[in-house]
Amino acid sequence: MAAPDILRFAKIPLAHGSGAMPALGFGTLIADPVTTRQATKAALEVGFRHFDCAERYRNEQAVGDAMQDVFKMGAIRRQDVFITTKLWNNNHRPERVAPAFEASRRRLQLDYIDCYLIHTPFAFRPGDEQEPKDERGQIVYDSGVTLVDTWRALERLVDEGKCGAIGLSNVNLEKLREIVDAARIKPAVVEVEAHPYLPEWDLLDYCRKQGIVLLAFAALGHAMEPRLLDDPAIVAIARRLERTPAQVALAWAVQRGTALLTTSVKPDRIRENFEVSALPEDAMQEIRTAIAANIRFNSVVGTGVPGFIPRDR
Repeated sequence: MAAPDILRFAKIPLAHGSGAMPALGFGTLIADPVTTRQATKAALEVGFRHFDCAERYRNEQAVGDAMQDVFKMGAIRRQDVFITTKLWNNNHRPERVAPAFEASRRRLQLDYIDCYLIHTPFAFRPGDEQEPKDERGQIVYDSGVTLVDTWRALERLVDEGKCGAIGLSNVNLEKLREIVDAARIKPAVVEVEAHPYLPEWDLLDYCRKQGIVLLAFAALGHAMEPRLLDDPAIVAIARRLERTPAQVALAWAVQRGTALLTTSVKPDRIRENFEVSALPEDAMQEIRTAIAANIRFNSVVGTGVPGFIPRDR
């Protein structure tokens, strides 16, 4: 029996935090709690050891339940799994950061969090509403706090030993530079939409120079139009190498030096997305040169309003 391809077990050391992030990650943006629990357990069982959560997803309890179920079986230990969660926009005020972090930790039923991210650089009006709106239905932003203020509160979480690393999500290069320049503890991770239709080469180059891990969400295009997995270049490479288009796109992401997130509720698809193997160099170059599209599927980076979360939740 051939040994598993080492690509699927690749880890990226955190230059500005403790531990190493498994390159293949499982995203937990799943609407139904029961399905969340089932998918999380399936992902653990096929080999995923990196899970991306968020208070905004409203399912941290279900993720935690699934993990505790698996940990109690004994084959997988807590220390084998890298878990990220995120601070939502209505909790950017410094005095709200630690309580929000502790609430996420309790829901996830964990003693510690490996990585804690600011979900977006946009502060919403503080309070219990995750998307506070005015009488016209417009989001109410909070001008009384800066991103640097929020970052300082995350640094204190690291100082207190509550999380191993901190980072940012849904930021552009300008915002990232602002935090890197001001930070006492630099971001370990930056999570952004990235895939062959939005490769973010400039951001990736900056992250490499700063020792920051770029974590790509929507690595398969989130099944949105135009469909990344139907791209002629991706399909041709998949046929030539006898792989699925998804496996080609995911291998490309790992081999160019990023971590990634992929989500599915189907056990067969979850397994397929874990069973990636290295692409030859000509395939890597073909993806870079043959795909000229520049398409962003999630508008959250411009507004702070989530683009993939169902609007009725």
